[in-house]
Amino acid sequence: MRTTHDAFHLAIPAHDLDEAQDFYVTRLGCKLARRYADRITLDFFGDQVVCHLTEGEPAKPESLYPRHFGVTFREAADFEALHACAVTRKIPFYREVAVRFGGMVEEHRTFVLVDPAGNLLEFKHYNDPRMMY
Repeated sequence: MRTTHDAFHLAIPAHDLDEAQDFYVTRLGCKLARRYADRITLDFFGDQVVCHLTEGEPAKPESLYPRHFGVTFREAADFEALHACAVTRKIPFYREVAVRFGGMVEEHRTFVLVDPAGNLLEFKHYNDPRMMY
């Protein structure tokens, strides 16, 4: 069973490692763990994201579904701080803050960013923390 000492691992495409590093480290605030000629490894809010150098042009995302990733914040202040950071640092939004499932127990706020390779990152905060899973 996973513990707090374990990290979820996700590998995603990147078409330019300098752009990926600027997006994830400089703008989003993730920590660069390692860099090689063909990838960067990041501490992405406590989990591991690896951006693998991929040939071709970045994809233009057509829909959030089915492929995206991100963080569901337990604390509203963390969600709000990341949103403010994204606005201040002019990180491109795919979708601005919106409320989903309004009036229901699973009501939550969400916003979606798009990285230079066209990967979509969704960030959420549920009013009721039991709905995180």
